[in-house]
Amino acid sequence: MQEDEGSSDWTEEEAVIDQNDGELQEIEAEHSFESTPRSMSLERRKSSGYSRRSVEDPLLQRHDSTRTDISFSGRSGRSNQKIYIIAEDMTIVVSGFRTNLAGYASYIALCILTCGLAYLILRWLPRWRVQLIGEHRPLRECSWVVVENQRSEFEIHHLATEQYGHSLSTVFGLREKNRYAEMDEDDDPVMSSLRFLDYRYIRFCFHPLKDKFMLCSDWKHSSWTDVRSIRAGLDSDERYRREQVFGKNQIDIKQKSVPQLLVDEVSSRQYPARCITDTSKAFHPFYVFQICSLILWSLDEYYYYAVCIFLISIVSITVTLLEARSTMERLREISRFECDIRVIRNGFWRHVPSAELVPGDVYEVSDPSLTQLPCDSLLLAGDCIVNESMLTGESVPVSKIPATNESLSMLDLRSSSISPAAARSFLFGGTKIIRARRPQDGKDEEAVALATVARTGFNTTKGALVRSMLFPKPSGFKFYKDAFRYISVMAGVAGAGFIASFVNFVRLKLAWHLIVVRALDLITIVVPPALPATLTIGTNFALSRLKIKSIYCISPQRVNVGGKLDVVCFDKTGTLTEEGLNVLGVRVVHRPAMRFSDLLSSNSTLLPGAAYERDPTVDYSVHKAALYTMASCHSIRTIDGEPMGDPLDLKMFEFTGWTFEEGGQDPFSVQNEEATPQGCSLVRPPAGSEFDAHETGALEGNAAIQLSIVKGFEFVSQLRRSSIIVSQAGSQNADVYVKGAPECMKTICKPESFPVDYEDLLNFYTHRGFRVIACATKQIPYNWTTLQKMERDEAESRLDFIGFIIFENKLKSATPDTIEELERAGIRQVMCTGDNILTAISVARKCSLVDRTAHCFVPHIVEGTLDHEALLMRLTETQAIREIPMLVSRGRV
Repeated sequence: MQEDEGSSDWTEEEAVIDQNDGELQEIEAEHSFESTPRSMSLERRKSSGYSRRSVEDPLLQRHDSTRTDISFSGRSGRSNQKIYIIAEDMTIVVSGFRTNLAGYASYIALCILTCGLAYLILRWLPRWRVQLIGEHRPLRECSWVVVENQRSEFEIHHLATEQYGHSLSTVFGLREKNRYAEMDEDDDPVMSSLRFLDYRYIRFCFHPLKDKFMLCSDWKHSSWTDVRSIRAGLDSDERYRREQVFGKNQIDIKQKSVPQLLVDEVSSRQYPARCITDTSKAFHPFYVFQICSLILWSLDEYYYYAVCIFLISIVSITVTLLEARSTMERLREISRFECDIRVIRNGFWRHVPSAELVPGDVYEVSDPSLTQLPCDSLLLAGDCIVNESMLTGESVPVSKIPATNESLSMLDLRSSSISPAAARSFLFGGTKIIRARRPQDGKDEEAVALATVARTGFNTTKGALVRSMLFPKPSGFKFYKDAFRYISVMAGVAGAGFIASFVNFVRLKLAWHLIVVRALDLITIVVPPALPATLTIGTNFALSRLKIKSIYCISPQRVNVGGKLDVVCFDKTGTLTEEGLNVLGVRVVHRPAMRFSDLLSSNSTLLPGAAYERDPTVDYSVHKAALYTMASCHSIRTIDGEPMGDPLDLKMFEFTGWTFEEGGQDPFSVQNEEATPQGCSLVRPPAGSEFDAHETGALEGNAAIQLSIVKGFEFVSQLRRSSIIVSQAGSQNADVYVKGAPECMKTICKPESFPVDYEDLLNFYTHRGFRVIACATKQIPYNWTTLQKMERDEAESRLDFIGFIIFENKLKSATPDTIEELERAGIRQVMCTGDNILTAISVARKCSLVDRTAHCFVPHIVEGTLDHEALLMRLTETQAIREIPMLVSRGRV
């Protein structure tokens, strides 16, 4: 698929400048009374980030921007502003206008005198209309604004004004001390009114001191530094004020009627190269051209042809509008969510509609009737397990823990993403609640799980997702540009033919009505009026055929270029292979021989329960450590008595046959200083294996085996491992168990703990498509307080390697046929995976992504200096096949 990157008129250098313009504007606003040459140079630098189209256009000229910046040093203020929206990765230019009565009167007169032709032309060319009826005004005085982004999408918006009468900090938050001391003696003045700009469901508020529009979505109250102070909730007056600023907590897409869709000026915002096929608007130039052609053919008595084209156009418009309307209705239906919420208002609990929630409201998450989060929130008390598949596509449950003062300080709502520390307590709107519990440690007096509202409506993550579907980034496909060039060339030919025909008919002294009809008829022959309608009908038929196969398209323009696809990328796990993994077995390290054991394919062979079943020549402490790692090192949670978690963890835990009893505290929580031994999660062996028969004192009344999960460190993709600290009743020591990618074990384990055939066995299984997880352990003294304060680096160091857990991941039955069909179509296939490279190569061979006889070379990046001769001496035969060609190509061998 060819995609034209030329849809953006901004250079890379200009894009870099734009990212710093927010700070630049802020500096200019704070020093607005300075007119030094340096400030002037800053102003010129700021204006250089506009798109080239804006530079050439009179509405948003560079010298206009500079002139308004200079005028801001006086009393009137700026009339242009550039805003970078981080969440949308988009820069917009806002220019203030007010309606010129004389220009508006001229506009009305032109529309009447030309029988609507001026209306159509100025509708297709909105810049001309703005120049005619608008006059530049400062942002603080304008009544409407023109907004243009770097993709040259041009929109006109009227500003909304509401009476407010409260301090500036209630809208924009408290500022730095004495930040505006030289501009205003009152550091927090009262705003008599609020002025809003709603652009694509993003709300901007006008800041009277900074003299510019500012985003409302990144608001954070000054009291959001202490968790206890947030729990008090809001009173009714404060809630009403915040609703004025942020609006209702609704993702409510404005539904347009059929007449509105017919005359909607959205067509003027479409990318120009799409105009050939984007004919869903009755006032589109090509439909107007069709209407003129129908009138011309009727005058020339081409009735049958005119009626045929008329019916085709009516069917095309009707089908397209109905499809657009049904798509918007479906999107509106899935976006809207309303429920009753139990919230604290004026110090008392009450039920209110979710639409009335505002930032700062405190509500109950553990309400049994609440199954979906109504907004972006921060968990204050209790714990929660949610399904974030709406955001990530992965249905793995995610545990949430209460926020701390430290995580609150790291919460930055201006950023495009939430920091990992704050994300542990951040509840994203629209995600499903699997379980929500009140505080379990007994130290928190709250009887329910609490959360505070952080963002509402379209400001939420779900709102941003819906907004990205409503306003997708335009893509200028080559197909549309070629079609536009074709029509342009044919229009030029038609124009030349019209002039030649007209001159020739006049020379032949034909009747004037015949001259006009015949000359214009030539244009309708060269430029086919039915082309857009025909393409639209073809696209709709294609969509209907795709829908039969449960393939849905939210952008019909992509259908025409679907046949131009030349590459398809697949994920491996769950796409090419089955969703679940099965444990093939475990290979542990036998000491002191330092060799791997045979494949142990069940928990009974890994650690036999009876003493007579155990080989007296084998040290089963390593077997026990492997079994304990599989039983305890996971992120499983219990929901209604059923374990839930990552599919790999579930299969691994199922292999052990043990049972998991979830405690009242999260071992991965950052609040482990408040944890108690009584609140730990427990894992126990199956019935009949409660006692370790290998211990001589087991028959003398020793306590049953029970592992208490003291502390854990979650899986981190950069580290590629997770770890857990467990203790046993009556033991003076605790054990650290780590599992992760085999490649990361070399840095955290003792070198002497690895067997000599470590790499060989790893390559053996990865070459055959198995997934391999490595395990390690160490023993440390048990001290509850010390363990709770232990850092990850300390826990995951100087470990003893235990062995490998081997998982089998089978191909889906439909994968080979699908790959073969794509290969026959000449479409390249690519597999993307984070698994071991050798495992990926094996799967690629099985599904014919890579020819079974083809050579695959795996490069290795070595930092620092390298003795290549010493390296070759250490290479195995299999490694040499991969390494030697690379060294030869570098001239090293």
